[in-house]
Amino acid sequence: MPNVTSIRQRATAGDFTFVSSDGEHHGAVLGTKLAERLNVTPDRDSITLLTINPNRLDPLTGMPAPHAVTLQVTGIFDTGLYEYDNSYLIISLEAAQQLAGLDSAVTGIEVKAPSRDAASAVSSRLQDSLGPRYLTRDWHQQNDALFTALELEKLGMSVSLLLISVVAAFNIISTLIMVVTDKTKEIGILRAMGMSARSIRLVFVAQGMVIGVVGTGLGLAAGLAVAALIGRERLISLDPSIYFIDYLPVATQPLDVVLIVAASVGIAALATIYPARRAARLLPVDAIRHE
Repeated sequence: MPNVTSIRQRATAGDFTFVSSDGEHHGAVLGTKLAERLNVTPDRDSITLLTINPNRLDPLTGMPAPHAVTLQVTGIFDTGLYEYDNSYLIISLEAAQQLAGLDSAVTGIEVKAPSRDAASAVSSRLQDSLGPRYLTRDWHQQNDALFTALELEKLGMSVSLLLISVVAAFNIISTLIMVVTDKTKEIGILRAMGMSARSIRLVFVAQGMVIGVVGTGLGLAAGLAVAALIGRERLISLDPSIYFIDYLPVATQPLDVVLIVAASVGIAALATIYPARRAARLLPVDAIRHE
């Protein structure tokens, strides 16, 4: 049966067999940050887990009696997520049931959906099948606050990119208007020689499109290169206690790149309309007399 998560591939020391030196499954695999805080080494150190068993009462205090289990550290994992690496340890199912006093029961079951986008539908179907006695939560619901913050941040970045494109469009408009003003006499001569208004308009549209396409291409190449460098070299460090990760990861989404390029070129195309129409409306006589 395939594993639900890829945690077994994240081991940096030891493994996930949980086999201790006595041949039993009394091992524990700790997150790398947790292992550093506890200063433990696999196959050499042990840890003691303490829990409260509500079914066993202390005869002296009448309170639930504590239950302790000593486990040998048999491995260390590193997921890259601070919350897991700093707080989680993984033990065998038998040891966990013994520690929690569950006998052969479990408190939860993880299910792997065919894809991350299908997780919500799978969760809903399971909830309908199991009924109200059970609770199902998909990966998005478990991290709802984080994904809400990321969606808001993405919206802010999209607005920023749009404003940058609009500013660039105004630069194209001003550049073309200056060209029209500077070349008014030449435009008049071309019109007097028989060049149509449509051809004049196409000349300035083409010039604006060249500016937009070249600028977009250079920006795209520079952006992809910088993004790859930041992601590969981990140049931007983050506080893992706040952001859950210790560096800023970079993931290039082809669809987002295509949409940004299309929007940039489209805005550049729209920016050429006014200057091109202005050039096309010049009368040959007035344009030749222009000083």
